[in-house]
Amino acid sequence: MSLCVVSAGVVKTLALAAFTLAWTHSIEKVEWQEDWRVTPQGLELVQARVKGSGAGMEPPPDARLRDGWFQWSPHRAPQRELILGNSGMAGEWRLCADGACRTLSEIVGHKLGAEPTTVSACE
Repeated sequence: MSLCVVSAGVVKTLALAAFTLAWTHSIEKVEWQEDWRVTPQGLELVQARVKGSGAGMEPPPDARLRDGWFQWSPHRAPQRELILGNSGMAGEWRLCADGACRTLSEIVGHKLGAEPTTVSACE
């Protein structure tokens, strides 16, 4: 499977079957991470983690604190795509795979502006 990242008309294809989407919460300034799988049905959210709580980011009741992270396994249908906004308030989205993380700007090859970035399983 491959992952397609689209921003301002630029399309990048990444050969990977799983990735972590990471970002810093714009108000609380704490790290949030989600592990995703690329499947024929779409993007499947496997696990979510957050380093703290507050300002609309409270972990669900089934979350467990492990190694300083509240972690849980969301139960939702695969998503056709993720639409990622860029507020400019908390740094950039980071996509991590195979032990390395890159910002979306690094992946698409240009500084992200206010336009959204779309992430999906490539067809």
